[in-house]
Amino acid sequence: PAVVTAALRLNEPRYPTLPKLMKAKKKPLEVMDAASMGVDLTPRMEVIMMEEPPVRAGGIKVDSVDQLVDKLKNEAKVL
Repeated sequence: PAVVTAALRLNEPRYPTLPKLMKAKKKPLEVMDAASMGVDLTPRMEVIMMEEPPVRAGGIKVDSVDQLVDKLKNEAKVL
């Protein structure tokens, strides 16, 4: 068994105020090299082939709901 709770404003973003934005602009950015952290950035995938997807066939317009239901039943076999 488990008890799961969620806050009311869970998905609302928190926007920074103007003074906090100005303070963030003044802070220095530390640029780190990937090699100094031991991260290997060489690509591990090789692209063998690329091709475009097949062109879709054009659709049709129906005049009424009855015609739409008929086409869905008989041609598309959806209903």
